[in-house]
Order: sequence, then C-alpha cells, then structure tokens
Amino acid sequence: MRAERVGSETVLAQIVNLVAQAQRSRAPIQALADKVAAWFVPAVLAVAVLTFAGWMLWGPEPRLAYAITNAVAVLIIACPCALGLATPMSVMVGVGRGAQTGVLIRNAEAIEKLAQLDTLVVDKTGTLTEGKPRLAEVLPVNGFTGAELLRLAASLELGSEHPLAHAVVVAARERGIQVAAAGDFQSTTAGGVLGTVAGRRVLVGKPSFLQDHGVRDLGALEALAAPRQAQGASAIFVAVDGRAAGVLTVEDPVKPSAREALPQLTELGVSVIMLTGDNARTAESVARRLGLAAYEAGVTPQGKHQKVLSLKAAGRHVGMAGDGINDAPALAAADVGIAMGSGTDVAMESATVTLVKGDLRGLARAIRLGRAVRRNIRQNLLFAFLYNALGIPIAAGVLYPLFGWLLSPIIAGVAMSLSSVSVVGNALRLRRIAV
Repeated sequence: MRAERVGSETVLAQIVNLVAQAQRSRAPIQALADKVAAWFVPAVLAVAVLTFAGWMLWGPEPRLAYAITNAVAVLIIACPCALGLATPMSVMVGVGRGAQTGVLIRNAEAIEKLAQLDTLVVDKTGTLTEGKPRLAEVLPVNGFTGAELLRLAASLELGSEHPLAHAVVVAARERGIQVAAAGDFQSTTAGGVLGTVAGRRVLVGKPSFLQDHGVRDLGALEALAAPRQAQGASAIFVAVDGRAAGVLTVEDPVKPSAREALPQLTELGVSVIMLTGDNARTAESVARRLGLAAYEAGVTPQGKHQKVLSLKAAGRHVGMAGDGINDAPALAAADVGIAMGSGTDVAMESATVTLVKGDLRGLARAIRLGRAVRRNIRQNLLFAFLYNALGIPIAAGVLYPLFGWLLSPIIAGVAMSLSSVSVVGNALRLRRIAV
C-alpha cells in the first residue's frame, strides 16, 4: 500500500480546515450589529450618567447609594454580549450542520446568499449526469473501420482532460487497441482537439469545430448522430486528413439524485436553468427526462459566464452549479458558486459551496440551511435588541415610582448572562434542524 496524501494534505484535513475558516468568517448581516453597537455603547453610557444624576437629584436617601447601584445595574445589564454572539453563533453551528450533511460552505456570506437564491443555473455533464460517460457506439464512414477510427480518436484524446475524451481512451484500452500520444496537439475550449497521429491529421470535436478547420462533408455524420442525440447520447465527430471519418457516441446516465432534487428546488421557489455545451438534441432529451422547461444548448464557457451576469443584471439572485474547468468563470460570477465534490479542483476553488459527494439533493439542503441560518440570526438579533430595550429602563429604576421595584447589579449580571445563554441555545437548535 502507498499513502498518496497524509496529514494536512488529506481530503478530510482540508474539509476540517475549510469548515473552521467558514465558522470564523463574518456574515454581512453582522455589519448591522456592528452599526448598532457603535451607537449602542455611547447611548448606554449616557443612560447610566442620566440614571446616576436622576437618582442624585430626585431619589430617596441615601441618594448616592441608590444612584451608584442603579447606574452600575444599567451598565451590567446593557453589556452587549448577546448582540455580539447573535450572528457568529448561528454561522458556526450552521456551517457545522452543513458539513454533517455533505455541504461545505466556504464563508458566512455564502450562507446569506444561499437564503436569497431564486435562480439556479446548472451544467449538464457531471452535474445533472453522472459525469462518468462510457463509449456506446463507434460509427465509421468513408471506408474507415471501427477499430481504426477509435484508435485515431483515442490517440488524440489522450491529451485532453474532458470527461468524454477520457471515455474514448478507456474504451480503446478495454478493446485492446494500442493508443499512442499525438503530435502537434491543440485544444479549443468547448470546441475540440486536433493533432497528428501516425502522420495523419486528426480532428475530434463538435461539427462547428471540424467545419472551422475545413471539413465539409459532415452531412452523413450528422444523420448518424441525430437519432442517438435524441435519446440523450453525446456525439463526438471525427475527421481524418480533412475528410469526415465517423462518429463516436457517448452515454452519460442522469443522476438519480437529480430527479429528486429538481422538484425539491421548485418547491423552494428556485427556477432551474440548464446550460450545456452539448448538442441541442442531447440537451432536449436530458431536459425532458428531468422535467426541465428552461435549458440552452451549445453554450460556451464564456456564454455561461455571460448568462449568469445577465440574470444578475435582471435582479435575480443566481446560483451556479458545475463541476468542470469550463464552469469556473460562471461559478466565480454567480452570487453563490456550487461545485460538485467529484469535479475538478479549479471548479471547487472558484465556488463558495461544495457538495462533497456531488449529490444534487445537497443543493436543496444548502438552500434550506441558508434560510434556516438567516432566520436564526434574525431571531437572535431581535431577542438581543428586545432584551436591552426592556432591561435598561428597568435597571434605571422606571418601575420604582409605581411598584417600588429595583434591579440589583447581581440580578442584572444574572439576566445579562441568561440573555447570552438564550442566544447560544437558539443557535444550537440548528444542529437538529432537518435539511
């Protein structure tokens, strides 16, 4: 056995570090508490001074004793511990609860934005589908054999990191076909790859990519691909020495969790839009199986990025879910970027939320958790404000003329502690919340 990563380099250690960083981060709503505290402290000092002066002027004997006691009670009961704990406690517990359910949240700001999401843009391959495509058919034309077509395509795809390319290479090796690295390799994002294999110029990719490089006889290939694409398969077009050589069809099953997750998101009031670089027929088939009404096909990485920006400009709160390098710009541009834990490191670095197992049901869990944390923070802040609003006048002695009641500094100290305990207890309820 060989340990490839140990200590701080292991996935578990990185998850622990990520959760710890998120728990120490500040939520935007904390700024409200900070602004209130900036006015609250001087106001409390002023109330304490007025309390002292009032009891010295109009209080019963011994006036000095009453004045000092009540002024100190005001200062003690007004200690803004509960106000300071309200937000960070909810964030800390919420982030921990998310980690327990497989939702890693990078910072507190992401929690608030999750609560506001009303639109979710999702990639297809690796997000709605398993991301483990397998070669289904090899369809040669123009005199090429299936083995020859697969050998040339796989040799070229060795240099590509795309999941479909990996499926082609794996299929060639499983069939005992010798694969050798291509020369003059070039890759075009969301287009295809080209290079030289055994002295022959090979192009593999989308029809538009082949056409841009001078391949014109693609009608037969598109006719072969159309019925397979209508059933949800992806088609990879191959040209050799400027002529159409054949089509490779790749199937990537839809995730079972996607079928469950999308209705849950709809119930939460979130609109889901699928963006994919795949063919329109393939995209339509996947959308139909999942019951998705909104989708766009043939979208480049730049197109995904622009779509996210346009939705945000229209006033939407946008989340983007993806797993690949191509999704990174859109993940970074979204209000909340959501990466699949089974995806690339670039995608996870660009996102603020990671679904550890790539389970799409985690999207609904993340949104429910965000809304629960936001609600919990508001409850804590409301309690802290009400506590001080009620406690300070009582400590100052407003009830003394009517009932003869005074609040001793000891009782004020106990009440102040109990307010903090109440906030902590309310935040801890998030540990048991069902998401």
